[in-house]
Amino acid sequence: MTRVKEFNLPDLGEGLTEGEILKWLVQVGDTIALNQPIVEVETAKAAVEIPAKWAGQVTKIFHPEGTTVEVGAPIIAIDTDPGAGALPAPSAASLAAVEVAGDAPVEPGLIGGPAPGGRTAVLVGYGPKTTVAKRRPRSSGAPVVPNEPPPVVEAVAPVAPPPAPAAAPAARAGGSVLAKPPVRKLARDLGVDLTGLTGTGPNGSISRDDVLAATAAPAAVAPKPAAGREERIPVKGVRKLTAENMVASAFTAPHVTEFLTVDVTRSMKALDRLKAHRDWKDVRVSPLLLVAKAVLLALKRHPMVNSTWAGEEIVVKHYVNLGIAAATQRGLIVPNIKDAHELTTRELADAMTALVSIAREGKTPPADMTGGTFTITSVGVFGVDSGTPILPPGESAILVFGAVREQPWVHKGKIKVRHVTTLGLSFDHRIIDGELGSKFLRDVGAFLEDPEGALLAWS
Repeated sequence: MTRVKEFNLPDLGEGLTEGEILKWLVQVGDTIALNQPIVEVETAKAAVEIPAKWAGQVTKIFHPEGTTVEVGAPIIAIDTDPGAGALPAPSAASLAAVEVAGDAPVEPGLIGGPAPGGRTAVLVGYGPKTTVAKRRPRSSGAPVVPNEPPPVVEAVAPVAPPPAPAAAPAARAGGSVLAKPPVRKLARDLGVDLTGLTGTGPNGSISRDDVLAATAAPAAVAPKPAAGREERIPVKGVRKLTAENMVASAFTAPHVTEFLTVDVTRSMKALDRLKAHRDWKDVRVSPLLLVAKAVLLALKRHPMVNSTWAGEEIVVKHYVNLGIAAATQRGLIVPNIKDAHELTTRELADAMTALVSIAREGKTPPADMTGGTFTITSVGVFGVDSGTPILPPGESAILVFGAVREQPWVHKGKIKVRHVTTLGLSFDHRIIDGELGSKFLRDVGAFLEDPEGALLAWS
């Protein structure tokens, strides 16, 4: 049984194909336990600590910090039985056999002699063949003499192959194209023909960047600025996925946005009473909590808003995975609260607090950022009144919640200072028409205008 095992980068979430090594938590020579965190990896969705698949001693780390690694590539080697002593050195007979074959002697660390086919067994798999490679003779036009012995080939030093071209065409013989399934889906969503692209990925495959570049208009060549006047930031991780999702959503779903300005004075007073309640003293309470509650009740009244366009059909979801957009150091992410429609107001408050806290620490697991059905984004925390948000992929609506401000407002026939905010609803017009979108937004606003009355009437 092989003692030294290579641990490959696992698939950390739906549709992810690569991850960046942020920080190694172990070093070569360390003894590690089963399921011990060994490395922190940033995927396109979050930073994740990966546990060890085996216990043992670290013998090799394949990639330094800051390297982007494809899913399935080896990242670390572990000796699962370090107490067994040093690995056996190759025998003199095996070294001699390799020299006779015409290759250089086996380096220390190889196991045994030549394997079947003239290869040498190494720590993992088999090394290069030790026999001289034979090539099919080129046709020169001269007649071939039957039964003529082949010419003697003298052993020569290996010649380095010519450098590969910078970019190889992505099309194979027969018209097939080298591209991963997520890249093919992105190309379909953006209407890009893969057969007309030149791939810059591994083995000439087409990458996401190649597809996105095909949709962008060519930029004018600008003179190179003086040193220090510009900074170039690589687009990767969360920001890269966000950009791809926003481009795909903007060009596939017909967006419509409506706005509603609401007097939320009663909601603010209700929050003050809630904060003073003895059972809520240790709970983080904010206006966003009441907005989330209003959305959940409005979705119950208008279930079509909680749906997905699936080509030949519309999928109406009778559950709500409520997404809350969160700004983090790695960029904007949208984790969601699973089955938020089943939570009490107190449970909803606790779930929102935990969700935002974990997101700001960069520890949100990829599973919490998939499967969302409706999203709320709060721009009020930045002092902004409203906006026109883009739909997250797979969702039909997103609500933007603006800043709550004291403004002059007509209340009971008189101008008074009231707490006022603006709500914005962007929705997919293939599913939600103007009437449905307006009714849903009006119900959210009605709840915030009188939360106690709406709870009594709708619950």
